[in-house]
Order: sequence, then C-alpha cells, then structure tokens
Amino acid sequence: MALTAGMAFELLEGAHRRERLAHAFLISGPTGSGKRELAARIISMMAPAGGVGGSDLFGESAESSEAVGLDEYEGEFVRIVRPRSKSRRIKIKEIRDLERSMHLAAPDHIWKVGVIVDADRMFDEPANAFLKTLEEPPPGCLLLLLTANADVLLPTIRSRCVEIVLRSTGRHEVMEKEEVEAFASVLAGCSGKPDARGALLLKATFESLLARRKEEIERANKEALKEEADAYKKATEGDWLDEREKFYEAISASEYLAVRAALVDWLISWLGDAVRQKVGVTELDFPEYERETSGFAGCQELHALLGKIDTLQELRDLLNTNVSEGLALEVSFLKAFGA
Repeated sequence: MALTAGMAFELLEGAHRRERLAHAFLISGPTGSGKRELAARIISMMAPAGGVGGSDLFGESAESSEAVGLDEYEGEFVRIVRPRSKSRRIKIKEIRDLERSMHLAAPDHIWKVGVIVDADRMFDEPANAFLKTLEEPPPGCLLLLLTANADVLLPTIRSRCVEIVLRSTGRHEVMEKEEVEAFASVLAGCSGKPDARGALLLKATFESLLARRKEEIERANKEALKEEADAYKKATEGDWLDEREKFYEAISASEYLAVRAALVDWLISWLGDAVRQKVGVTELDFPEYERETSGFAGCQELHALLGKIDTLQELRDLLNTNVSEGLALEVSFLKAFGA
C-alpha cells in the first residue's frame, strides 16, 4: 500500500521507539512523492536525545532542524551518495567510501546513516559491493535507498530492505520552474469555453516536455553505456556490448515512463487545486498558482472539473497499456479541455 511521507515517518518513528527499526529501507515512489524529505526526517529522528527538546546530529535543537534539507545533514556520521557523473551513474568508489564510513566507530547513541539517492543508478559492480554491506551491516548503521524506479534494482538488494512505497503528492520536480509557469499559463488559457485549439495547444506543450525529458534520459544512458564500453570492452566477450545496450534501453524506457506518469500526475494535481478552490478548501498542492487555479475554477462548473480529472486519471491508466501514446494524449486532451 502506498503511503504519504508523513504516514511512513509515523510508522518508522514508532518502530524506532520500540527499538524494532530495520537496518535498511528502500523508499520508492514517483518524482515529488517526498522521498528526500522523508530521509531527512529519518536522519533527524536518529539524533540522540539530550537537552531541552533534544538535539540533532550537529548539536542543534531538533526544532530548528525540521526544515533542513537532506544534503545539509551530510557530515561525519551521515553519508549521502548520488549519481554525480555525466552519465548519472553511481560509481564503485562512492559505494566503497560509504562502506568505510559505515564501519567507523561512533560515540554511544550516535547512529551512522547512509543514504543512496537514485539508487536505481547503481549498476553491476557498485550494486554487488553494496549488497555485501546489506548482507553484513555494521552495528549502529541505518541505510536508506531512494528511488523512483525500484524495479531496476537487483532483486537481491530489494529482498534485503524493508520497502516503503510513497504515493504521489503532486509536487513533482520533473519540471523546471520556467516550464511549470509555461504549462500553468496554457492551462489558464483553457479556463473559458472549451476549445479544441486550446486543448491541442495544451497537448503539444505536454508532448514537448515529454520529448525534452526523453532526450535527457537517453543522452545520460548512452553516456553510461559508453563509459562501460571504454572500461570493459577488452575484458569481455563479444556479445557483452549487445546485452548492455539492451539493458540501458530498458533503463531509458523505465525512466521515461516514470517521467510521463509524473507529468500526468502534475496535471491532475493542478486541476485538483481548482476543485479545492471551488469548494472552499484552502490547502493547495500549488499555492504559488492560487490565482491561476482560482481563475480556472471560477470559469468551470464543479462537475466539469471533476470530469476533467476523471479523464486524466483514465489517461494515466490507458498509458500503462499498449495504446499509441500520441493517440491517447490527443483523445484525452480533447475530451478534457476541448469539449
């Protein structure tokens, strides 16, 4: 069952109080589901008690650390690994460094925490090296793997972690700020009388974003394949490269589907804000676009807004089948915004 990041934290906090916390967690969920925020809260939770209100890993008050981002926690007893190369791969050296830091001695009541961001980018040698750490975890060590593509991880890694699946929240980082503003502007232009031209413009904007992300994903995976080929081509058999090409093609397809689903979820969440405004709910997924969603809500009947959301939810399910992507998008956008 998919959980919100808040629900997941409550479960982990309860396990920690009962001293029943596992040594490794796989935190999966779509882009924007709160994986990094949850990891930051877990790190804060692992801080030793002491003083009024407790203190965090750096001796600061727990209250002041609530809004601290994940990267700001990195220090002597917290290690964060993420893809840093142009190919977006996690390298074996980074896993070895993490492993060494987890074996260092720490003061009493201090936990050592290792976080692997985008763990699905840990292939072959790094994955096998990390597997040894999972199989024989050092004492006082907590490992957190964050990914939007859990299916890509080795089954042996997944089986040694407690998996927490987070649900989408609408706060998707898949788009840049300028892209969100452009998308919101086109959406606001569809707020009046339904119009096929506006619907097709919105579809074209959506497809343009998809194409840009697809190009970025394929470029990164081609670079990763090139790095492997340069490193191992003289030490492997002839069919190795063909197998790795198929592997990276599968990775690209998986990442593209995740991005596509995140974009559809973003659109559903934006319309959800219009519904919330229509019925007087003040808590919004996108408070920065309150004016736009309010304007959209003011030009639409509630049943029409709900119908648009239903259509996009149907589109999300339809895209998980073998239907033509372009046809599914055109029919759904025309139905939701052009009729």
